[in-house]
Amino acid sequence: MKKFETFTGLVAPLDRANVDTDAIIPKQFLKSIERTGFGPYLFDEWRYLDHGEPGMDCTDRPLNTGFVLNQQRYQGAQILLTRDNFGCGSSREHAPWALLDFGIRALIAPSFADIFFNNCFKNGILPIKLDTVQIDALFRAVEKTPGYQLQVDLENQLIGLPDGISVDFNVDPFRKHCLLNGLDDIGLTLQKATEINNYEELRTQETPWLFTG
Repeated sequence: MKKFETFTGLVAPLDRANVDTDAIIPKQFLKSIERTGFGPYLFDEWRYLDHGEPGMDCTDRPLNTGFVLNQQRYQGAQILLTRDNFGCGSSREHAPWALLDFGIRALIAPSFADIFFNNCFKNGILPIKLDTVQIDALFRAVEKTPGYQLQVDLENQLIGLPDGISVDFNVDPFRKHCLLNGLDDIGLTLQKATEINNYEELRTQETPWLFTG
């Protein structure tokens, strides 16, 4: 997993609550477990006017021009601003895969569904919880200012606004450590590779009959 570093990114506003994972990445795209290639199908049923299928070339598909991520002013957005309970529904890990593959590195909302929230950290996306007053203010600022950008500083747990003001946010220390160091579950396990190998060698010597045949 890539280390999470401080960045400044364009903000796209998705002004919807209770966005479920089937909306983020519809069920027909769950056949693949490659973790990549899902970006073109992010919010597939909202972005396009036709029905999407795995492997479909999205270049010439008819776009829903009213959907926020299809609007020119939000092209290249790296931060998604949204409402309560983002990522509810099924526990599919494909949802953060699709967001990350699309280019989203941070999410800002009042609340997230628990499993989706955990999956974001495991896949290199930072989900940030702010209170509703702060979220409302950000929505107004994004609407009023084309090209609105925020700086996301995980190390210091700060969001830098264009006017120089910073907003602090909370994050679990262990999850913060994992993101900053690019450690997913596999990376964490590999940190203990020496201990694991030593244990396996000891078990082989103590109970050799378990390792024969």
